[in-house]
Order: sequence, then C-alpha cells, then structure tokens
Amino acid sequence: MSQPSIPVVFSLAILRLPAVLLALIWTLPVSGQDDNRGYRVSVGDAMPDFELQDIDGKTWTRNSLLGTPYILQFTASWCVVCRKEMPHLEQRVWQQFKGQGLQLLGVDLDEPQEKVLGLVEDTGVTYPICLDQGGLLFSAITYPKAGVTRNVVVDREGNITFLTRLFDEEEFEAMIHAVGALLKE
Repeated sequence: MSQPSIPVVFSLAILRLPAVLLALIWTLPVSGQDDNRGYRVSVGDAMPDFELQDIDGKTWTRNSLLGTPYILQFTASWCVVCRKEMPHLEQRVWQQFKGQGLQLLGVDLDEPQEKVLGLVEDTGVTYPICLDQGGLLFSAITYPKAGVTRNVVVDREGNITFLTRLFDEEEFEAMIHAVGALLKE
C-alpha cells in the first residue's frame, strides 16, 4: 500500500483544522499586503489624485491641497474604531493644529450623505467630512478588504509622510508629533 502524497496529507490535515483557524488562514493577506498593513501606498509616495466633495458641497482635490499639509481620515458610520478615534482627531489634531495651517478631512467610505450626517452628529466633529462614492480613493490607497480606520498624513508637496491603521494610542501620538514637525517645515 503506498503512502499518500504530501498534497493529499496536507489537504486532509486542513480538513481537521477548527473553522476559526481556517477562516484566519483564508483571510491572510496576499504577498506584499501584510508588509504595509493593507496599504497600496507607502511613506514617501505621492498621494494619488482624488476629487472629493464634503457634506457642505465643497470640492477637495490633491491639486487644490498642494501647499497645505493635510490628513485624510478614512471612516464609516458602521466602524466602531472610527467612532472611537474621531473625537480624538477633533480635539488633539484638528483643534490643536487647524490654526497652524493643517487641513483635516474625514473621508467616509461609500455611504449616503444621510448616514454621514448622522456620524458627524454622533461624534461631534467639526472638520470637513467628504463622501468617497464607490470607495474610489480608499481603493486607490488600500488593498481589497483592508480595514477602514486609517489616517494618511500628506506634506505640502503632496507626498505621504505618515500612515496609521486602527486607533493605537502610541501610533496616534507619533502621528501628532509628525504633524507638529511637518507644520514647522
């Protein structure tokens, strides 16, 4: 009687794994994605072109923001981590740096304006919130199925200088320091 081949043994072993572990293996990032936490872009890259309209009707583009350091804060009304982070962005970033020339734009991932208005009301933020219809900008900077809670810090020349993922206090503090340094340039 011959021994089963390695692929057959491996396949049989996978069938015995718990469903949770199989789900974890299935969702592991494709090569390269894990290196940059789901970002297609890296620090030092030029911010991809974009055109967004905020809930007040103002249009924002990469070109219109040249000369101004800015943060794009990706969010969604259903995102618990986003809701946790937004008041911190309001108080510790927007209120602290808006008078020094920083622009902060919330970028809501593919939701109708009514949902976004509810998010703004619930979180109490005063910085502009834009609609990313179809998730076009989000898709330009992230791989498919990447989590939404992200901040992209961009310098006056339109280059990415800092990237965050989720709301980690240590990383958030590092972003605040990076923004402060960026504004002194």
